[in-house]
Amino acid sequence: MLRLGFPVIGVDDVERATTFWTAALNLTPTGEWASDTWRTLNDGDRRVLALMRSETPVQSHPRTHLDLFVDSREEQEAEVERLVALGAHRVAWDSYPANPDFVVLADPEGNIFCVVDLSHAPST
Repeated sequence: MLRLGFPVIGVDDVERATTFWTAALNLTPTGEWASDTWRTLNDGDRRVLALMRSETPVQSHPRTHLDLFVDSREEQEAEVERLVALGAHRVAWDSYPANPDFVVLADPEGNIFCVVDLSHAPST
């Protein structure tokens, strides 16, 4: 039976990405399949995210990305600031709707992700 695994983010520096994503999402790197080109991150006993060395360039408007959820505008603002302090940066996103429920950030590798305020979703 086919099952959904977990998202894999392509990165230039597996160690740098591991440091960011473990702190950002309170994950733990696992030794399972770990190498210089691959790292799996766990949430308790579950594999939830993987990082893979990639030589392809980062896309400025990727077709897939991570959405990270929060429950309020205040929590969104606090998490965006925390993630920026960890090494993320704000993206000058040219596709925001008029009343967005999300903030676009990029991880230290340049991979786009969003922090979504579920109390305001969906964007209108």
